[in-house]
Amino acid sequence: MASENETVRRTRGLSSHILPASGTLIGVSATLIGLVKIAEEHIGPSRVDEYASVISLIFLVSAISSYLSIRYEGKPISEHCELIADQVFLVGLVGITLISLFFAYEII
Repeated sequence: MASENETVRRTRGLSSHILPASGTLIGVSATLIGLVKIAEEHIGPSRVDEYASVISLIFLVSAISSYLSIRYEGKPISEHCELIADQVFLVGLVGITLISLFFAYEII
């Protein structure tokens, strides 16, 4: 069974993984917005671009939180920022997946 210190050490590096992934997913969201704008000429208006922009902001919050966690490592605020980054990142992942599914099945 892992000790508490080992568990803390394993999760401490989480921010260093969330930061680049969040940045990449901001780019994916921006690409989705651009593709939807092009597709709207053929399929008609939709709100997918608006939802993707909200998801992009969610990933931005995750990226900023993970950056702050790395920046202030060793200080109490670091753990709090890492927790925020982790939870917001998961919300963003679920959000972009749902948007993609709903758009693919023409629900939105």
